[in-house]
Formats: sequence, structure tokens, C-alpha cells
Amino acid sequence: MRLYNHFCASSFSNCYVLADNGNALIIDPGCMDEALLDIIEDNAYYIAGIFITHGHSSHIRGINTIKRIYKTEVYGISHVLKGQKTIHLRDGETVNIGSFSIEVIAAPGHTPDSAIYRIDRLLFTGDALSAGLIGRTPSVYAASNQMTALRGKILSLPGDYTILPGHGPPTTLETERLFNAGINNFEDYKARRPVFKP
Repeated sequence: MRLYNHFCASSFSNCYVLADNGNALIIDPGCMDEALLDIIEDNAYYIAGIFITHGHSSHIRGINTIKRIYKTEVYGISHVLKGQKTIHLRDGETVNIGSFSIEVIAAPGHTPDSAIYRIDRLLFTGDALSAGLIGRTPSVYAASNQMTALRGKILSLPGDYTILPGHGPPTTLETERLFNAGINNFEDYKARRPVFKP
């Protein structure tokens, strides 16, 4: 299996191409530019699917262009993204495409449709979890939901994993267990966050 990290300068976001046996998955295409096209075409990859961690524009801008070039499906928790009907995913589901086995882990909070994908020892976390941070949320309720998902489904995973976030550098699960300020200071964060009343 080969992993490519493609930085989308227009949205300051990470897009990933994961390839094996000539098939490739694209995770969070925040753009579709010449560099990403070169990764695909120079290696003659067949695009087996586009997986979206959440529906913010910085992670989905490239969908329509990719769909115009390649015949492939979009997978996500949202039913529609950028006007494209998706293959709707559910929490705990495992999707098998070629040699890829993709476990879907719902982590709502940053957005209602936030998902983390576990493939082998890799975790594609979108904006839910990144180096030193957790995803920003619109409310304490959403933050609590996100933290429940992270603690119950991600931090509890046995062993170590490589974390590939939507923004910023890669990290490891063990590093985030020990040093992630958003996780370790969550109770302080909830206490400091203002409560907005209508």
C-alpha cells in the first residue's frame, strides 16, 4: 500500500491518495489540481472511490472535477456533497473496495457528518482530531458529542496508529493520547466556553 499526501494550497487542507494493486482511494479532495492529477495519471491508478470526512468546502472542492474526469463514487455520511449523491455510510460499517477495508467511525461534533476512516494502521481523521487539537464545534453539546466519539472509539483503540488529519502534520495516536491539549484540557474548555442564549 502506498500513501500520498497532497497539500491543497487553496484551502490549506490535506488530501490523501491511498493506492494498492493499481486501485486508489482519494480522501478529502479539497482541490483537483495538476499535482494531484499527476499522482493519479503517472501511476495509472484507477480511482476506486472518494471518501469524505466531512462536508466543509475545504475538503470537498475537488469532487466535481474528479467526477468529470473519472467514473467513481463518492462516499460519506452526508447523502449529498457538492451536488453529488453519495454512497451513504453508517457508523461501524466496513466498506471493502478491492484490497481496501475501510472502517467508518462516526465522530459528529465539528460537523454532524464528521467521520473518521480506519484503514490498516491509518486513521484519516478530517478535522475531528489533529496534532495537538480537536475539531472546533458550534456548541458545548456538539463538543461533548465529539469528545464522546473520540474517547470511546478512537483513543480506546489498542496499540498505535498514524493519524492523517484534514489540516496540519501527521501525528500518532499515542502522541495525541499523551499530549493533545484539546483532549487533556476538555473540562477546562467546557467551563470557559460562553453559553449563547437566544
